[in-house]
Amino acid sequence: MTQLPPRALSKSELVYRELRDRIISGRITAGYRLVLDKIAKDLGVSTVPVREAIRRLEAEKLVTFTPNVGAEVASIDVHDYADAMQTLAVLEGVATALAAAHITREQLDQAGATNDQMRMLAEGNFDPRLFTDLNQRFHQQLCHACPNRYLNEILDREWERVSVIRRNTFAFEPVRSLTSVQEHDHILTLLRSGSGAEEVERAARAHKLRALNQFMQSRPAS
Repeated sequence: MTQLPPRALSKSELVYRELRDRIISGRITAGYRLVLDKIAKDLGVSTVPVREAIRRLEAEKLVTFTPNVGAEVASIDVHDYADAMQTLAVLEGVATALAAAHITREQLDQAGATNDQMRMLAEGNFDPRLFTDLNQRFHQQLCHACPNRYLNEILDREWERVSVIRRNTFAFEPVRSLTSVQEHDHILTLLRSGSGAEEVERAARAHKLRALNQFMQSRPAS
C-alpha cells in the first residue's frame, strides 16, 4: 500500500512552533511584547497565522493578552512555580513507577551518568543553568521508559513550563544541589533493585516536593 507523503505544516503551526521555541529557549522572556505586524513581517506571513499561534500560546499560559496593551510573554511568579512543581511531583511519581518494569540497564546507566555530571557540578564549580538542564534530562531519561505515551506528552509540557519559569525568575538552589543528587542515587538504587512500583513512586514524588519545600523556605517572607 502506497503511503501518502507527510502533509506540510500550516503557516499557523510553523509560527506557533517558532514562537514557542523562542519562549522555551529564553530568546524572548517575560514581558516581551508580541507585535503581530512585526512577527508577520519577520516570518514572511500575514497576521492571521500569527494571531492563531498567539491564541494557542495564550491557552498554554505562555502568553498573556491585555486589552489596550496586546500580547506579551507571560510573567511567572513563585506561585506558578509551586503549582508546576506540585503537578510534576504527582506526574513524575506515577511515570517513574510505571517505567520501573520497562526501563533497561542501559537507560539506567545513562541516567546515572547524567547524575554523575550533576554531582561534579555540585561538588565543584556550580553552574545553576547547566545543573537545571541536567536535572531535567535525568528525570526525562527515567520517565521516558514509561509506556504511557499520553502521560509522557503531559510531562514534556510541564518540564518545559518549569524550564521557562526557572529561566525567567530563578535558577536551581545551590544549597539543594548535592541533596538532589543523593536523592537521585536513591531512586536509581530502587529501580536497579527491582523495588515495588509504590516505593518508587513515593521516592520520586517526595524528591520533587522536597525541592519545592527547600525553595519555599529559602524565599524571604512577604
